[in-house]
Formats: sequence, C-alpha cells, structure tokens
Amino acid sequence: MKYLKDYREGDRVDAIYLCKFKQSAMTKNGKPYETVILQDKTGTLDAKVWNPNDAGIDEFEALDFIQVSGEIVSFQGAYQVNVKRIRRAEEGEYDPGEYLPVSKKDIGQMYEELKKLIESIGNSYCKQLLKKLFIEDNEFAARFCKSSAAKTVHHGFVGGLLEHTLSVTKLCDYYCTQYPVLNRDLLLTAAMCHDIGKTKEISPFPENDYTDEGNLLGHIVMGSEMVSDAAKEIPDFPPVILSELKHCILAHHGELEYGSPKKPALVEAEALNFADNTDAKMETFTELLEGTNEPGWLGYNRMLESNVRATRMK
Repeated sequence: MKYLKDYREGDRVDAIYLCKFKQSAMTKNGKPYETVILQDKTGTLDAKVWNPNDAGIDEFEALDFIQVSGEIVSFQGAYQVNVKRIRRAEEGEYDPGEYLPVSKKDIGQMYEELKKLIESIGNSYCKQLLKKLFIEDNEFAARFCKSSAAKTVHHGFVGGLLEHTLSVTKLCDYYCTQYPVLNRDLLLTAAMCHDIGKTKEISPFPENDYTDEGNLLGHIVMGSEMVSDAAKEIPDFPPVILSELKHCILAHHGELEYGSPKKPALVEAEALNFADNTDAKMETFTELLEGTNEPGWLGYNRMLESNVRATRMK
C-alpha cells in the first residue's frame, strides 16, 4: 500500500483508501462530478471523479473503503487525484488500522506529560478536578487521548485533542513565566479543560463528524457542563473557582462571533484565548504547508481568513 503523503505529481494511483467524504456537484457547463476525500493514517487527499456515470465508477458512499485508480495532478499548489476507476473494496482486502490519521507524536508520552502538568498544580481543588477527569475516569481519559480536536480544520487526527490541549497548556505555562499577573493554577486547569467537550461534540474515528449533541450545544457549553458535573463530586469545591474556571472555558474563543458565549473578562481567559488561537492557527498553517509541493499561493483559507502563501527559505 502506498500512503497518501508519499504521492507526487504524475504518480499513478491504484490502491484502497477510506472514502472520508463524498459530494456531488455540477461544473459550470452543467456536467456532474464528484468531490471525494480519501484518507489513510498519514492524512487526507482531495480526489475528483469527473465522469461519475462511467462504467468504471462503481456505487460507493462516504466511509466505504474503495479501490481507487487514477493519477496525481497539482491544483493551486496542492495534490489531488484525477480518478478514472473506483470499486468498493470487500472486507478482508484492507486493514482498518491503516486508514486512521494519527498524531506524529507519541500519544502515551503526551498523556504522561499532561499528568505531570496536573501534578504541578498547587490548588488542591483544581488538582482534584483534573485528576477526576483525566486520571480517575478511565473511560473519559481513553476517549480524550483518541479524539481529534476538529473535524477538518486543525488537529483532525487520532490524538489530536490531546496534542492540541498539551500545546495550549504549555503555552499558558510559558505565559505565566512572563506575566506574573496570571494565576497559574486557574489558567492551566482551564487550558487542560477548555476542549474536553469535543469528546462529545465529535464522534470517534473513522466517522469523526459532529454528533447531534455537538450540533445542538457545541463543545464550549458541553465542556462547561462537564467541569460543573466533576466539581459537584468534590466536597466544598469553591464556587468562585468554579465560576472563574467555567468563564475561561466559555470565553476561550475570544469573540461572540467565533462561538464564545462570553468575551474574556479575566486575564486568564484572555491568555487562554491567545494560546488556543495560536496553536490552532499554527497547526492549520503546518498542515497546509505539509500538503504543498512548491512555494506559491495556496488560495483562501476560511479559518485563517486570508489568501495563504507557501514560502520556503533555506
């Protein structure tokens, strides 16, 4: 099997991949075509079926494993597959484990780093809350470590939520060394909890899509509820700490138009917003550049709200 990350322009494709996404559309000339997102454990690759009614294109749906034949072409600085033939693969022809995108970092090692950060928390109530969620609740901890941080935007892979959370927490820890005004225990606790609602907002792989609860409530509200539920199990948990912690979670997107029910009113909430935004955008750029074969303009990116250019300086 050839992994998607190893293809270059002009390569022939003839292998089985997971159909992550499928959408039918029309060209400007009124001809039908299909956009397909192929996936394996190294990532995803855009594919176009320009003649979906051809005899060589079998019926298939999203989340099917499909045998794809075609050629790699370059479009706006990124590779895509010009598909010639597709057939639905049979069970036994593929190993499902080869098709889940996974963090390049060791998940077990990242989890140990997170536990060390929990041990560094001085406030006993915050530490108890973190231990209850990330250590004592084995089911939640396992789900958290395997979850993605997003459907497609950034860290959309197994271990992505853990990787993002750890990066945000480390950034916040650094902020505390530069800005003594910050309450480290509050900020790091909020950083570790800010996206826990994504374990409910996004379904497990291979689907990795928004759940009904996720669409109705969103991870920010659900994360705040999860923290409240955990705090209720800790005797005499201070209401002020809980309110401040929940505020940081509710405000971590920074602006109402970005989904935050509240704008930051605490310096810790502002710091968390900056750290979250930094890691999300740096990862977005990283993933864009990893899928680029040459310097140049890559087109408009919705999250970055800009026409993005790839630069290679050595």
